Amino acid sequence: MEDFVEKSYLYDFYGELLTEHQRRIYSEIVFNDYTPAEVARDEGISRQSVHDLMKRCDRILEDYEKRLHLVERFLKIRADVRRIQALTMENDKEGTEARMQEIHSISSSILEEL
Repeated sequence: MEDFVEKSYLYDFYGELLTEHQRRIYSEIVFNDYTPAEVARDEGISRQSVHDLMKRCDRILEDYEKRLHLVERFLKIRADVRRIQALTMENDKEGTEARMQEIHSISSSILEEL
């Protein structure tokens, strides 16, 4: 997964578990594309502090994902739903029963995840 997308998902799922200071700096760098020097200047801290805080936040967010797997589950369920959507768009009459069985199997898998 692309680094920005991965960080975005981790932040979306676990960002509220960071302190406000951590959230502010993390979002400035990841989402607003500020440099550590710009954030350091605005926050009145050293560039090294910003760099260290970013590494710490990345580790914290990754640790939450390792323990809870919320992003992994979300991505799996999203892929399953997309597969169901694709199956419902197929129009061949002969494969209807097989598609319905596959949709049932996928939806059962989703329900087990929840």
